[in-house]
Amino acid sequence: MLFETKKCTNPDIVKELFVEYSHIKGAESCFVSFDKDLNDLPGYYSGGAIIVGYEEDKPIACVAIKKISDETCEGKRLFIRPEYRGKGYARIMLKAMTDKAFELGFKELIFTTKPEVMRIGYSLYKRLGYEELSEENGIVSMRIDLRKVNEFNDDSEI
Repeated sequence: MLFETKKCTNPDIVKELFVEYSHIKGAESCFVSFDKDLNDLPGYYSGGAIIVGYEEDKPIACVAIKKISDETCEGKRLFIRPEYRGKGYARIMLKAMTDKAFELGFKELIFTTKPEVMRIGYSLYKRLGYEELSEENGIVSMRIDLRKVNEFNDDSEI
């Protein structure tokens, strides 16, 4: 199967994926600014990006980059439709996210996750070198230094 990532050009596709993600049991607290996201995707992610993953031209995954400051961005809304999981797409989406964040000039990417709800994702983040900053009420804050991730970024090594 052909899987590729592209910068979002159709907000309706992202809205559909975000809404589907919002229905995951236990993930409700991940959607505190959800209405703001949906009502103004270009404004909310201004200075960042939204990336959509396509399998055979069908949108099945997404991830967003929100600008926090000139040096720091936040990764948000990593989602793979359940029927497409287990194919390595999360790893591809995370790489697309960190590559794009670095390209945009950010030095650090932060995000939060709920290991209890997203065990597999949390395990993947740890394996990929994301470091845990803090934990509060089951929500873990993590970060990755984009300069280190991209220091030896050569496609021939992937």
